[in-house]
Amino acid sequence: MKAYRQSSILELVDAEAITSQEQLRERLRIRGIEATQATLSRDIRDLGLIKRAADGAYRRASADARPRVDPEVECRTAVDDYLRRYDVVDQLVVLKTDTGQAQPLAVAIDRAALPEIVGTIAGDDTILVICRSAPDAAGLSKRLQGWRTS
Repeated sequence: MKAYRQSSILELVDAEAITSQEQLRERLRIRGIEATQATLSRDIRDLGLIKRAADGAYRRASADARPRVDPEVECRTAVDDYLRRYDVVDQLVVLKTDTGQAQPLAVAIDRAALPEIVGTIAGDDTILVICRSAPDAAGLSKRLQGWRTS
């Protein structure tokens, strides 16, 4: 639910000028998402949203304002945090996470732009990773195993 809520928040602030948490809360409620003020505060912080000087509306921080993190390092961290198990089937790798954690892991994998991966499809707790070939999937499996500390 957190990933869905945060994704909705980003869609809303990208689409319209939202100037308060109460206004954001109301827009989420219209979409069927209930959130407390404390939850919205955490989401705003986690998403790195800032207020525009001109109108006080929330927006994403510019790329220059955010610290630059190597996407592969971010992917390693996400694998360690979210990945619970995986299976390789030909050129496909199926990743399993806890409920609600597939989206952030898939985003991290996509941002890493690993050469052996064509793309990902994520649900709530499962990600389908499509590799270029069966040997690429086997290589990804070894990479994932090396990234997991638990």
